[in-house]
Amino acid sequence: MSGHEFQSFFPDSGSVDMTDTSTNIDATTLAEMRQLAGRYPEARSALLPMLHLVQSVDGRISPAGIEACADILGITTAQVSGVATFYTMYRRRPGGKHHIGVCTTALCAVMGGDHLLEQVSEKLGIGPDETTPDGKFSLERLECNAACDFAPVMMVNWEFMDNMTPAKAQQLIDDLAADAEVTSTRGATITSWREAERVLAGFSDGRADEGPSAGEASLLGKKIADEKGWAAPKGGKA
Repeated sequence: MSGHEFQSFFPDSGSVDMTDTSTNIDATTLAEMRQLAGRYPEARSALLPMLHLVQSVDGRISPAGIEACADILGITTAQVSGVATFYTMYRRRPGGKHHIGVCTTALCAVMGGDHLLEQVSEKLGIGPDETTPDGKFSLERLECNAACDFAPVMMVNWEFMDNMTPAKAQQLIDDLAADAEVTSTRGATITSWREAERVLAGFSDGRADEGPSAGEASLLGKKIADEKGWAAPKGGKA
């Protein structure tokens, strides 16, 4: 043993801000948490949607939210924290009204994703994993969104914004800042990140069928097959 201590270069990774004890969780939220727990044969299976519900009311994973989940599910706060800090969709710090993600993986990077992220960062005046001082926007560098046929891709509150350019991104941010109506390329009208989190928690906003679910690039293969009368071969008997 050399006696040297291990030094982490990621001191804030995975940590929840336990010093901010503010919360908007009330009796209604707790009742909805119990409702979620009751949807599963094993109540603990509700932890992921319950954490999304916490974010919908507190804008982050809060200490109060961790304690509430643990109490309702009959598990420890350490177990809740372990899950909350494993998945990147759960925020350790307060998020903005609109959460913007820019994909910089593989094809999106080749198509300009890194430059797009730089432009968005400059426009907002923040880096990835930060929130603007006015609380309007937060920014994230995203890993693959499984939308390579629409690269480069951005997301706003988990809704797709396809085939983006720096100019489109600038206009998108201006429209969101002005509270103008913005519609996803393949999805619903943009509301807010907290409202999207409530939907992820399992509470429908009635807009599941709003907007197209697929784009032209995704449907091109089917279109060609239909035009040529192609079909998958029928399976034979084993």
